[in-house]
Amino acid sequence: MGCFRHTAALLALLGSCLYAQNNNPSKDPLGLVKRAVANEVKSSTQDPRMLFRVRKQTPKGVQTREYVETREGTAGMLVAVDDKPLSAADRQQEIARLDQLRNNPQELRRKQKQQKEDSGRVIRMLQALPEAFNYSYDGVEKAKNGDDLVRLNFVPRPNYNPPSREQQVFTGMRGFLLIDAQRERIARIDGTLFRDVGFGWGILGHLDRGGRFVVEQGDVGGGLWETTHMQLSFTGKALFFKSINIQSVEDSGNFRKVPNDLTFAQGIDLLKKRDGEVAENQAAR
Repeated sequence: MGCFRHTAALLALLGSCLYAQNNNPSKDPLGLVKRAVANEVKSSTQDPRMLFRVRKQTPKGVQTREYVETREGTAGMLVAVDDKPLSAADRQQEIARLDQLRNNPQELRRKQKQQKEDSGRVIRMLQALPEAFNYSYDGVEKAKNGDDLVRLNFVPRPNYNPPSREQQVFTGMRGFLLIDAQRERIARIDGTLFRDVGFGWGILGHLDRGGRFVVEQGDVGGGLWETTHMQLSFTGKALFFKSINIQSVEDSGNFRKVPNDLTFAQGIDLLKKRDGEVAENQAAR
């Protein structure tokens, strides 16, 4: 029995060493990417619904909106322009827009379809990451909360064949990922186009070299991860003559869980109630 226990202990030690080796990002960066992508896709379908605020800055100015995720789609309400609260007239106009949307089943279905398509597009882009790029380990960085973030540089895989126009952009992009080593979640994606990238066989248009996107996410409380920062900077051409110029920075915060069975109408009521409370507080100052 003593010999058996000794052998079993050696086997267990060997197994743990092999596990650590297989999960070592410096030895298997692609494996880490695959696990992180699987966790991102899983969270997109299983995480609770949230109420949150987004400040979006473009060359046209700054708009701040509150959003609430419901079982029937995401509802949003404009609450500030250029970091200033809406006037009473603009606020009433925004409330009227929401009420019209709630009472228009056809428009609501169109909005639901669009949001579903957008979500599907994001998931497909995530799922393409392991196949689209070659990864190399580039050390460990410290997050603001002290957690270890593994840095993986990526370059296009030479034999990658994009299944759609959406993934075509990956063929001309390089950059890096930061992955939370403990939770195996993607904390940052930073990609830059190192050459012009055509889409639609180069006939429908292209994106110019130098375009960049940055997406950051993190724990917003209770182990829930959400996107907190997004930066897009792209120029190009579409349909021969139409110019593409996407310049935006989005910062998201004030995340709060809401009931998973919240309806779209209830979500609108919640947005209106919160906006009314803010307006009252501002009037009392």
